[in-house]
Amino acid sequence: MADDPRNDNEDEFRDMLREFLAGNSDIDPARLASAAGLPADPELIKRMMEQLQTALQSSGEGINWSIAREQAKNIASPTTVPTLPAERSALEQAFHVAELWLDEATSLSPLATTPKLMSRTEWATVTMPVWTQLAEPVATSIANALTQVLREQAPEEMAGMMQSAGQIMRNLGGTLFAMQLGQVVGQLSSEVVSGGDIGIPLLGDDAALLPQNVDGFGRGLDIPVDQVQLYLAVRELAHARLFRQAKWLRLHVLTSITEFARGIRVDTDRLEELAADFDPSNPEALREAVTSGALIPPKSEEQLAALARLESMLALIEGWVDVVTAKATLRLPRADAIAETVRRRRASGGPAESAFGTLVGLELRPRRLREAAAMWRKVTDAVGPEARDTVWAHPDVMPTGADIDDPSALIARLGETERVEDDIDRAIDDLLNDDRGDRPREE
Repeated sequence: MADDPRNDNEDEFRDMLREFLAGNSDIDPARLASAAGLPADPELIKRMMEQLQTALQSSGEGINWSIAREQAKNIASPTTVPTLPAERSALEQAFHVAELWLDEATSLSPLATTPKLMSRTEWATVTMPVWTQLAEPVATSIANALTQVLREQAPEEMAGMMQSAGQIMRNLGGTLFAMQLGQVVGQLSSEVVSGGDIGIPLLGDDAALLPQNVDGFGRGLDIPVDQVQLYLAVRELAHARLFRQAKWLRLHVLTSITEFARGIRVDTDRLEELAADFDPSNPEALREAVTSGALIPPKSEEQLAALARLESMLALIEGWVDVVTAKATLRLPRADAIAETVRRRRASGGPAESAFGTLVGLELRPRRLREAAAMWRKVTDAVGPEARDTVWAHPDVMPTGADIDDPSALIARLGETERVEDDIDRAIDDLLNDDRGDRPREE
């Protein structure tokens, strides 16, 4: 209805925010940009204010994740350097050799698609749908909690206005979160060397290297660049082969992560404290609360159990890739040194990766990786690579956390399966031989 007072309150609130975003307030846009986790770049600040203005006008229910994609591209693009033809040729050759070496280390079949060479901008753009899928549950929780707290904390004279402004606040909160996610993914684009580098299936069963970051990875290692390229190509193809063979695995991993994220609830008490103490001249306090993970309370028992299962699965994936890569790169003189660099890099992570962990409440690096790799080595020694790789056929036959601790039961199970298959093969051979022996000879 045109004379509905709720409409008047919403319009009043919208006008107040519009005035603020137009610069008619005491809040410095640069400080607001800092609160949103953005650098003090005038062009970025201008773009942020425009995006917030757009969010203010939006009547949609969901978060506009295109903002995250644009933000990531804006950060990745200025640092993207074109790949030289000679470098492209060397990496393409590395992929070719890596496929041949992997055939000797795993029974999983080669890729059906040609591996890609990606720029930082391409990586940020192509992987953004997965990042938004992982981040959306937390973004929604924060936006809803912010709306609830602002309603409860509003002065009495603004109560009616705030009751009518819930959708506006969700849009603004979701926009700020999307911009922070774009900032994180843009920064990650300068850190990752490949599609599977993070450990989660960002590219599905496609394989890709980022030549610019591969070059940065090898710089200062005192290792021939062709060995670094070949080692990283083997790792990436091993990761892609695994997700190509185990069709169920990508959906399983992403579903496990999003289900864990849906269980995250924002600490409204902490948010209320922030709202009560909020100083418009110091918006960095809000950014610190969001990026430090202070708004996400300690995990429940159910979440801890879900997290343990998820970490075990991620550790099994990365551990298998480590073991297969080690076997496939035995010919590389400096393979051990490169592997150690990968391990140290994985253990420490990067600043953008840490930011994602606090933003979404999930660390990307599995803590049980060394134990999982040790388990795969024992299984390989006991039953061989072909029997080892059969466990990826179905989630019901995958190793568990208990198998990582003690692989003896898994080895016994795989050994028994192998013996049964051998017995069946022998029985078929005997049947075929008997059948041929009973036939009369042709004169």
